[in-house]
Amino acid sequence: MSQRARLLGSTLLPMAITAILLSGCQSSPRLQDSPLGTWADDPMRDAPPITRGLDAAGLSALLGAELAGQRGDYRSASKGYLEAAQRYREPALAERATFAARFGNEASLIEASALRWRELAPQAEAPNRLLAAFSLQRGDWLDSLEQRLAIAEAGGHGDITAFAEIAVAEQGPLSLIAEQLHEHLARPNADQLAHHNDVLIGTALIETTLGDSELAQRRLAQAELLDPESAQLWLVKARLALEVEDYPTAQHAAQQGLELAPDDVRFVLLLAQAEIRLNNISAAEIQTDALLASHGGNQDLRLSLAQLYLEEGHPAPAQRLLLPLLGQPEAPNLAYFLLGMITQEQGDTDNALLYYRQVTEGDEFLPARAAAAQLLIKADRLLDARAFLKIERMRFDSYFSELVMLEVQLLDELGQQPDANALLDREITRTPDDPALLYMRAMRRWEAGDVAGMEQDLRQVLDTDPNNAEALNALGYTLADLNLPGRLEEAFDLIERAYEADPDNPAVLDSMGWVYFRLGQPEEALGWLESAYMQLPDQEVAAHLAEVLQALGHNEQARQLVQQIMQRTDQHPLIDDLLKRLPELTPSGTP
Repeated sequence: MSQRARLLGSTLLPMAITAILLSGCQSSPRLQDSPLGTWADDPMRDAPPITRGLDAAGLSALLGAELAGQRGDYRSASKGYLEAAQRYREPALAERATFAARFGNEASLIEASALRWRELAPQAEAPNRLLAAFSLQRGDWLDSLEQRLAIAEAGGHGDITAFAEIAVAEQGPLSLIAEQLHEHLARPNADQLAHHNDVLIGTALIETTLGDSELAQRRLAQAELLDPESAQLWLVKARLALEVEDYPTAQHAAQQGLELAPDDVRFVLLLAQAEIRLNNISAAEIQTDALLASHGGNQDLRLSLAQLYLEEGHPAPAQRLLLPLLGQPEAPNLAYFLLGMITQEQGDTDNALLYYRQVTEGDEFLPARAAAAQLLIKADRLLDARAFLKIERMRFDSYFSELVMLEVQLLDELGQQPDANALLDREITRTPDDPALLYMRAMRRWEAGDVAGMEQDLRQVLDTDPNNAEALNALGYTLADLNLPGRLEEAFDLIERAYEADPDNPAVLDSMGWVYFRLGQPEEALGWLESAYMQLPDQEVAAHLAEVLQALGHNEQARQLVQQIMQRTDQHPLIDDLLKRLPELTPSGTP
């Protein structure tokens, strides 16, 4: 038996038997004397229901779960424990269901079990941590934050700063995250919680990124009073100081953080960045050389430092860091790409092209080809650029579609749409079932007002790939948005199929809400649009949500949403269109 099976099967069976003994056994009447030993009548028909202890079904479920765990069938074990946890309000059952599901790596069961565990033990930290991780994994930032704040409010450590760092790095909905954090901090006695410092620092990081530096500084001042030895505090302080161009303070904060966490590379990078901004290039190079020496010339670190110098406008030290990488057996693509950028800036076109062409398949492949083609175009060599991309399509067949689309985009930027259309038509003729090229042409036809042509291309995609969520959603949404007579049911069917193929896609959720609204069901539309907006808070989803809120009589909520979008960006044509149709949603004070 595996160690995991032994762990799962070690305690629950005695617990179940003990529960039976403690609850008291119901007496069993004797079987009547008959050949088959059957009852003449059901003696339990009028018996009172069992309100404590295990009944037969409960015992069967627990025994089944226990045996499943012992034989390594963790899915069945988890389902059995979860079934028992639904029947009996015992947190230990939901906890075991969760652990069994984790052993079996069954995402849906982990989440269902953790939800039940949290329901039965609201103060438990573990289920909230699991649910926060699941929400973050599927891109539900606000739900993940809610779980973390629940941990903090229960006196635990919600890792708010770590969450904020991820949100900043992955460009999460920072404005909505900030609102949720502000609501938490405004609650009575929020500053009395055990890990209030973590919430303050995480909030300050979000505010720093949003440009609210004064408020962020106040948060950090409070956090420093609570725990001046927090490395995270000095990390955010250094970032904030760089953001407001207070480079001496950034230098000091990075040095303080480095003393507290000498192995944290981020402080060395921040210190080097502060030195560069202070024009202490020699000091910055000393820092970076020492860092490389202490990490054995780490390749990833060398690349990060080179990028830092390039971002700060110092190509010479970046080039010095990158050149040693070319002598390695497998030089990284990023090194060739960055060297191509450096030599391009130096005006060395031929060597830049050589570097860009050395980039093989990977994340830098398409950016390198785009940079090379744009370099030739700037040198007034459009024909060479197009010939280069054609050769690359033959060299790298797996990137054929992407390279065609790149050339189309470059021609569009040059105002040569007829040539771009001719290229796309020609390549689709050669590869008539290429979904990416067909989808691109469909979108171009839609922009040109050719809805029939768009539908034809999307239908062709669906002929070869009936479950293509992108094509299903695009066609369904277009039919719903145009509100074509007699085609709304068809639009609903297409979007429903898109949802079945890609249920976590916020664009599909938006489409589902919009088609419900077009069908005259705003109540049903609301939930879909709210879910879409939580994951994709852009102006298109906001415009749909605001219109549905207005239809349901929630005008003030709709106005607040519109105001939120208008404050976030100066360009909001979809919101402008909405306000032309529904001027009553115009926020107060808007000209």
